[in-house]
Amino acid sequence: MRRPARTLAIGAALTLLATACGGSDDEGGDAAGGGPTKVKLQLQWVTQAQFAGYFAAVDQGFFRDEGLDVEILEGGVDIVPQTVLAQGQADFAIAWVPKALASREQGAQITDVGQIFQRSGTLQVSFKDKGISGPADLRGKKVGNWGFGNEFELFAGMTKAGLDPAKDVTLVQQQFDMQALLKGDIDAAQAMTYNEYAQVLEAKNPATGKLYQPSDFSVLDWNEVGTAMLQDAVWASTERLESDEAYQETTVKFLAGAARGWAFCRDNAEKCRDIVVAKGSKLGASHQLWQMNEINKLVWPSPNKIGIIDEAAWRNTVDIALKTKNAEGKTVLTAQPEGLAYTNEYMQRALDRLATRNVDLTGTSFKAVTVELKEGGG
Repeated sequence: MRRPARTLAIGAALTLLATACGGSDDEGGDAAGGGPTKVKLQLQWVTQAQFAGYFAAVDQGFFRDEGLDVEILEGGVDIVPQTVLAQGQADFAIAWVPKALASREQGAQITDVGQIFQRSGTLQVSFKDKGISGPADLRGKKVGNWGFGNEFELFAGMTKAGLDPAKDVTLVQQQFDMQALLKGDIDAAQAMTYNEYAQVLEAKNPATGKLYQPSDFSVLDWNEVGTAMLQDAVWASTERLESDEAYQETTVKFLAGAARGWAFCRDNAEKCRDIVVAKGSKLGASHQLWQMNEINKLVWPSPNKIGIIDEAAWRNTVDIALKTKNAEGKTVLTAQPEGLAYTNEYMQRALDRLATRNVDLTGTSFKAVTVELKEGGG
């Protein structure tokens, strides 16, 4: 889900492999080789419902229907998906837009071909009695953040509210959990709607002996503040898109299968929970269902249809990446992205491919379900 910045950058002298792992399969596919085209997808974190649409596309045969044999590569602490893609060790990768753009600036030839998440899932969470109802209320508070490039929505929100993140708050390096908040070591904690926020709601309130409730907390949602940045997107090899017709077609097929997978998970949240649990997720069943439900909120509705990149949201992400400084005074980007940073061409072709398959690709009628969390997420 999040990767350290020191591993995000790859040197400009990085030797990018001309032929990625699809190899001869991309050249021949099922026509010449008599079998499906082999494809590797690199995730940005471990198996969980954050990536359920891709697991569902494998499980339900949606990729197979497109003539693809997709292998999903699990992420981890030391795995940077966009670097794996740029080095030719995967055909596609899932990564947050600002981090991937930072890698592009360092020489990675990658392109956003499918913006699956339409909204940001990042929050700043505090106990209600801290009185933090907006970014301006963070003044004088101990503010936790993960750093490593995950903090820019928070910093942009504080800057918009007239705060200097380096002077007006006490910044605390936060672990990837909510223990510092629950123990009172910090006043506000960074959290994802689909993971860390659920962790506080799975914890027992010592004052009542029951689980904490949403009413016990205040939440800053960067979508509402106006400093949200685009997150999970499908990235492809720019070089191969520009030179390899077989890879172009594989990209269309992959996006078509993925779109069906995400539509399936929208309409079958519990089934997709079960799919990722069966694939080895370490998260409990109630936590995983919560995550699936919250992920669906980030994907659906997709007014322009799933995967289409909204130009205004893209510009806002780039603008924040260019202007917002972290505690060290550094920005995510130093210049506007050059070249083919994103394109809707292949996603649109994938959507056209699905036009006759009776797949709801906008999800305008989507309604989230109510999930009952259990202690510890079990």
